[in-house]
Amino acid sequence: MAGPGDEKAAAEGQGRGEFRASHADRERVIGTLKAAYVEGRLTEDELDARVGQVYASRTYAELAKVTAEVTADIPADPARARSTRDPWRATKIAWRIEYAIFLPGIVAVLLLPGGPHTSVTTVVVMTTVVYLLFWVLGVSLMISSRPPKRSGGQLPPRSAPGTDG
Repeated sequence: MAGPGDEKAAAEGQGRGEFRASHADRERVIGTLKAAYVEGRLTEDELDARVGQVYASRTYAELAKVTAEVTADIPADPARARSTRDPWRATKIAWRIEYAIFLPGIVAVLLLPGGPHTSVTTVVVMTTVVYLLFWVLGVSLMISSRPPKRSGGQLPPRSAPGTDG
């Protein structure tokens, strides 16, 4: 992978600067250049020129020269820039399972009328009602906690200061 540090390493005879770059390496560098273009670090003409240089490059050192100026402070691999997984993810999933399956069952057992005259129909109806109630509450909580949809980045027009409307 050609990154900002590869040019320096190649100049010092270290790293893999003299090795041939693969097509996948070129595509990753182009992705990095596109990210720089989106961030405003390159114009469209500069992007086109650098993409041409990328396809003409044969080694990692040549790829590094193409991206050295614009990628000094952005990651060379966008996949590595992603945030790590939530460490509490497994715990949250376990709590959801507990909420959806075990807790309604415990509540249904606690709500059942005791004694020898409790019929199977009463047990089934009570358990069904409790499970449905928990699941409806769970779904409504999930829907209400969803983040609001974005408007596509467009802001409503603002009126000039001192005017109404």
